[in-house]
Amino acid sequence: MNFYAVIIGTEILNGRRQDRHFEFLKEALSKYGHTLFASFIIKDDPVLITSVFKMIKADENSVMFSFGGIGSTPDDLTRELASQVFTCKPAVLHKEFEKDIIERFADEAYPHRIHMAEIPEDSKLLKNPINNMSGFYLQNRFFFVPGFPEMAHTMVEEALETFYAHSTDTYRKTLIAQTSENTLIDAMKDVPNSVELSSLPMLRNNIPSVELSLISDNINEVIYYFEQFIDILVSKNIHYEIKGK
Repeated sequence: MNFYAVIIGTEILNGRRQDRHFEFLKEALSKYGHTLFASFIIKDDPVLITSVFKMIKADENSVMFSFGGIGSTPDDLTRELASQVFTCKPAVLHKEFEKDIIERFADEAYPHRIHMAEIPEDSKLLKNPINNMSGFYLQNRFFFVPGFPEMAHTMVEEALETFYAHSTDTYRKTLIAQTSENTLIDAMKDVPNSVELSSLPMLRNNIPSVELSLISDNINEVIYYFEQFIDILVSKNIHYEIKGK
């Protein structure tokens, strides 16, 4: 699966608040052997939000966690835009959520708070342990939670544990070589898509170096292509060191 984070909040981009969702989600996914495919921090703009949602929907392997914009103020756009993009229908009143809002706020549920219960058709609720103002999700893969980390992160953990707790064993081999990336580009081109390649140039003691990693769920592929890089380094008498096991 391709895991996406969509962090909605003009206040993050203009510096009034610091993002706390990216690091949290990265760590939460890693517990189950998953990694982020992409992360976006975007402002409360309907055209931009719609475009990002459409792009993610078009990825048949996508799983999305959207943070923010599900409240009842005029700048909370996520509920209606999610309805338009993911169901191609207007938002509808979720009866259970409506009941929760009325139970908590009584007469003060109207005229504004009640709109929080207008969510995409066929949505299911993600319970909020702090105030019972739920998030929601669609198709077991598109999750919408508040911008408040204290509320959102518990919901995300529940979603991951429920739907994505399976983990896949992956294998990584990493080396640091005292050369530029250019030396290894031809070998990099031979690495298949089934093996994730990461090449990070650096300066070590003012000497050009490269950290190269190969990751896959197929240990034999990792070993095979890793050895190809080592053979090149040995043939060129280039110093290298292997990181980890």
